Amino acid sequence: MSKKILVLYYTQTGQLEEILKSFLEPFSGSEHELEMIRVYPENDYSFPWSGKRFFREMPECASGSVVPLKPFSLKQKAYDLIVLGYQPWFLSPSPPVNSILQNADVKSVLKNTPVLTITGARNMWISALERIKKSLKESGAKHAGNIVLVDKAQNHVSVVTICYWMFSGKKDKFMGFFPKPGVSEHDIHHASVFGAIVKKHLEKGSWSELQNELFENKAVVINYNLMYTELKGSRLFGIWASIIKKKKNKDAWLVLFKYYLIIALFIAAPIILSLHTILVRPFIGKRVKKQFNYYSGVNYN
Repeated sequence: MSKKILVLYYTQTGQLEEILKSFLEPFSGSEHELEMIRVYPENDYSFPWSGKRFFREMPECASGSVVPLKPFSLKQKAYDLIVLGYQPWFLSPSPPVNSILQNADVKSVLKNTPVLTITGARNMWISALERIKKSLKESGAKHAGNIVLVDKAQNHVSVVTICYWMFSGKKDKFMGFFPKPGVSEHDIHHASVFGAIVKKHLEKGSWSELQNELFENKAVVINYNLMYTELKGSRLFGIWASIIKKKKNKDAWLVLFKYYLIIALFIAAPIILSLHTILVRPFIGKRVKKQFNYYSGVNYN
């Protein structure tokens, strides 16, 4: 039986679109009706970024801001599956993704509909997904599956390479020897494997085991050190955002935040993480296992 599939996404660099097209390859030529909508803000984000514009987005992202979107329309009043492509900015969903989830037409089709979330991220995505899950729950959607593709370079290396890409617009090897930034071409191509898994469950009309099968095929991989760092950082970003949004001289405070972020990433976080690994982690095995199980799945808190 033919199924109706809606794919909604925003992309600034084009990487997420590549991931989604690869993911959707198993649906090509099938009887299923596929509707793919790339959403655009009325005032789109230029790429590459300027440093000043990039950091100006931090308070907006951390506070869950929305932006006006260019008009788009949905062909159907109901779908068998909705695929939401999203990106984390400053450990939060990007404002365009927040705006998609708050769109009245989108909210109407989300109700009682299975939703698959898929992202291409640097390496931290948990906090952003938790916010998206909250929005899905509020709309009455059924979070059926989650797929995460990340830049697999070492954390501090990927900071350098992603910044190079974001501020230059070039997705090549910085200085000739750093790895290419972003999700690798191999992993983008491999997303079609996840598409085949989702297609199988869609045709069966059964979603209960989808995330387990995706997890077994490494559609989601949890790195404890990154998880710990992100969950601490997300709280701190929220504090910074609430302070900056109240200030008249926001640009000066954003400069302070920029230097705080550099110090936190390259000095404070490694020290705190090392102490935590030695003094705390050996004694919280059950809590860690519970966190791994939760963030690997699609459950709501």
